[in-house]
Amino acid sequence: MRTENLYLAGIGSHLPPLYPAERAVEEGLYDEESRQASGMRSAAVSESTPAPDMAIDAARAALSASGHGPDDIGILLHSYTHHQGPDGWSAVHYILNNTVDRPVPAVEIKQGCLGMLASVEVAANRLIANPTHDAALITTGDNYSTPGVERWRSSSLFVLADAGSAVVLSRRGGFAELLAVGSLSDSSMEILHRAGEELFPPGVTRGRGLNFGERAQKVREQWAAGQAPPIKNFGDKVAEIAERTLKEADLTFDQVARVCHVGFGRPALEAMFLLPLDVDEDKALWEYVNTIGHTGAADLFLGLEHVWRTGQVGPGDHVLLIGASTGMEAGAAVVRITESAPEAE
Repeated sequence: MRTENLYLAGIGSHLPPLYPAERAVEEGLYDEESRQASGMRSAAVSESTPAPDMAIDAARAALSASGHGPDDIGILLHSYTHHQGPDGWSAVHYILNNTVDRPVPAVEIKQGCLGMLASVEVAANRLIANPTHDAALITTGDNYSTPGVERWRSSSLFVLADAGSAVVLSRRGGFAELLAVGSLSDSSMEILHRAGEELFPPGVTRGRGLNFGERAQKVREQWAAGQAPPIKNFGDKVAEIAERTLKEADLTFDQVARVCHVGFGRPALEAMFLLPLDVDEDKALWEYVNTIGHTGAADLFLGLEHVWRTGQVGPGDHVLLIGASTGMEAGAAVVRITESAPEAE
């Protein structure tokens, strides 16, 4: 979807201390073979900060930098991938109460690791269709330091990390102009994260932990036995949505200065993103994401904030944000930097 006159007015984050991967190996949390194969140097780990509080910290920073007051915000959109607090409770209204505290819609976007990018698309449509407010607040937050999750071993693709991130999408202006945003899915691949697990009662209600690796192995066994369809190359979908979104922005990949991608380990990152997009090392954020890990829906915007605040991109530079979620779905956005970060001047 091509967009006009929409901007990222503010961006903020809550990033916990980094936990060295070598230390995780020494403590028996991570396998040395996996550490070397993944290339991960550390992961952001919070022992006890609630995920919604990380989102609130990020939101306050984004709002402070945006130039917008509480009355300008017409909607709050919050996404997450892991449990937020008491069962049946509304984390998004807690975030609303502790940020702008206005009687506006507070909506959860359940789009997995693509949640924040999907929220930008929803917010863009809202601002285009509804002229009553000039801005939308978008947040995410996850903390995987819970029983039932082994962050270093839950998947061979990534190490789970904790973080909060937030942006303010505005009609008035900002540090980056949103040129295009969109997503596409291939629902035939949903089996990758379901495998043979029963749908009811849900595993978490039976004390079952989060283990993507176990499900992936089950799918491989089903496929080998002829019980499941062949697994497609998801990188094709990633390339398709990137090409489509760049075309909508009237750009080519050569005009992209940096690519903000997910925080996967090196083999998975290359197979699903870097190789399908033919991303050069100087455009990728590998040296950043291999210190952070995979933070759920925050990855892309943590990356954008990093390259902007450190002066790696400046006015006139184009940045491609590219991500994915279970389902499977791929999403992308293109922004043009319009202002230098105060720290970079």
